[in-house]
Amino acid sequence: MFKIKGFYSLILLMIIFLVYMFVKEYPFQHSKLEIDNTQLEMPKKSEINVDVNLHSSNAILVNLDTNKILLDKDSDEIIYPASLTKIMTVLVAIENIPNLQEKILLPKSIFKNLYEENASMAGFLPNEEVTAEDLLYGSMLPSGADASIGLADYITGSESKFVKLMNEKAKQLGMKNTHFTNATGLHHPNHYTSVKDISILLQYALTNNTFRDIYTAERYSIKSTNLHPEGMTVTSRMFKNLNAIENTRGEIIGGKTGYTEQAGLCLASLATIKGEEYILVTVGAQGDSRTEQFNITDALAVYQQLY
Repeated sequence: MFKIKGFYSLILLMIIFLVYMFVKEYPFQHSKLEIDNTQLEMPKKSEINVDVNLHSSNAILVNLDTNKILLDKDSDEIIYPASLTKIMTVLVAIENIPNLQEKILLPKSIFKNLYEENASMAGFLPNEEVTAEDLLYGSMLPSGADASIGLADYITGSESKFVKLMNEKAKQLGMKNTHFTNATGLHHPNHYTSVKDISILLQYALTNNTFRDIYTAERYSIKSTNLHPEGMTVTSRMFKNLNAIENTRGEIIGGKTGYTEQAGLCLASLATIKGEEYILVTVGAQGDSRTEQFNITDALAVYQQLY
């Protein structure tokens, strides 16, 4: 009898010890958010300012090495982010998919609305089976809405549930002027942010090596799939536009473009100049895919001032 009681007492003590170690290793989620938030140091304005006449209505330039803002043009103003939204989409997806080689089936149901909205697409097909990594590159480089919705649907079962994760992340990072309603950047009056908030997001996202690899890639090859037996290659819209301009210097090493009629031409870019890294976020430049890419023009003009 005493031996049995002693045995159960030992089991109970072991359970208590295991629970204690688990709680110690994995604290409650709200505590994690508070810790992450305090670790994110917001950039301060620099005494030195870059003075450039921009086509873009809103802009912010941050030196990532000094954490100083060198250019600020209405950076707190509410704007529409267009496909700069996909920076958040890709980041949240990376943080919620442990194995990026997981196979994901793209259901036919996610394509109908995208076709109707004339959304930008990566080239995936209904019922195609690809990896999570394929969708991440497909979302970032060619700005594929099919890839973004595929990720959202896989992670949470619906775009609306995934958007909740996006808004939670925005709150965690201190993006005070941001609210998302979709994972693609398609225009919606309640889908908004500021260039300062996008710079905060990008500064954080670039600390993730997987995100940085995707963000700085010029092209990505997708291996054979059930509907693309020869595979396919996706390319960065930003690098495509940048390479079309003659006599550009190679300082821009990554970026994400965006465009809607309401948002104008947008760009969030990363550059390395004199051994230091900078991010520049601009929105609201006039034009479209058929005109001069004034978002690229602005970026080149700003970075040129840093030499």
